[in-house]
Amino acid sequence: MPRIALGLEYDGAEFAGWQWQRDRRTVQACVEAAVARVADENVDVVCAGRTDAGVHALEQVVHFDTSAIRATRSWLLGVNTQLPDDVRVTWVREVEPGFHARTSAIARYYRYVILNRPMRSALRRRQVTWVYQALDAEAMHAAAQYLVGEHDFSSFRAQGCQSNSPRRIMHFIRVHREAERVFVELSANAFLHHMVRNIVGVLLEVGAGKREPGWAKEVLEARDRNLAGVTAPADGLYLGGVFYPPEFGMPKDPIFDLLPTDARRFMPGQAGAGG
Repeated sequence: MPRIALGLEYDGAEFAGWQWQRDRRTVQACVEAAVARVADENVDVVCAGRTDAGVHALEQVVHFDTSAIRATRSWLLGVNTQLPDDVRVTWVREVEPGFHARTSAIARYYRYVILNRPMRSALRRRQVTWVYQALDAEAMHAAAQYLVGEHDFSSFRAQGCQSNSPRRIMHFIRVHREAERVFVELSANAFLHHMVRNIVGVLLEVGAGKREPGWAKEVLEARDRNLAGVTAPADGLYLGGVFYPPEFGMPKDPIFDLLPTDARRFMPGQAGAGG
């Protein structure tokens, strides 16, 4: 039975998240319905990482098994025809049976976008997080470096996080400004529930001058969610990409050139693969 992998992009503003929920609009439900129409059979779609309500994706990776035989172009055009305007398939691959969108991944990349100016945006009001106070991106970057490496990220996990272990390997965090936007880019082997948004909440406190960069280290070492900052809004968060070992032949974003050369040894499960 063929196994098909898809790359997806979506605007999460009108979704209740990735995962199927009764009587709520979810990305998973939309994708499964679209694929089922093209395959002419029901399918279960597995994603690389579940996104919460309001969170977007520049590249989500999914896979599904089907008895349907379709050309790559037919999957691409057919599924996109059946999808709503806020979800699109960007690429299609037939993959080996051993490929798994979630457990085969060795790194995930997220991007958080902050609009840093006195007034809100009329055009991007649900695609960025607006902060009116002037932010010091250099101080935010300095604070973020305390979080790079393998750590217990208990201070940055949601109360309801279901992951078995709070330990994660943060490959890199970069904070930089481009005109009125501040970008926070993070890559780790996997992420805890709300981990990115909680990290950004801490960095915003530093950027606004309310805390020194070293506070990020104190929060990390405390392993206590109550000592961290607020959870940043979902609007500015994007799943930017998923990295797989090269033997799977998946598309690779240039951002992953920033990964350490030995990142492949951080296979899912060694520090937790849940997200």
